[in-house]
Amino acid sequence: MANHKSALKRARQSVTRQARNSINKTKVKNAIKKALATVGGPPEESAQALRKAMSTLQKAASKGTLHRRNAARRVSRLAQRLHKGQTQA
Repeated sequence: MANHKSALKRARQSVTRQARNSINKTKVKNAIKKALATVGGPPEESAQALRKAMSTLQKAASKGTLHRRNAARRVSRLAQRLHKGQTQA
C-alpha cells in the first residue's frame, strides 16, 4: 500500500478512473451487441443501432477509455458487418 501523500492520492484517483472506465466499456459492449443483433433485420433499425454504437464508441474514446484508433476500427468493422448483413438479406 502507498505511504506517501501523493501516492495515496494517486491510488484514490486510480480507483475512481477504473470504475469510470469499466462503466464506459460496458456501455460500449452493450451497444455493439445490440447493433449486431439487428443484422439481417430492417435497415432502419440497423442504421439506428449503428448510430447509437458509433456515438457510444466515440464518447468512450473522447473520455480516454478507448484509444481513438481503437474506437475507429471498431466502428469500421461494425459498419462493415451491418452492411454485409443488409446486402445478403
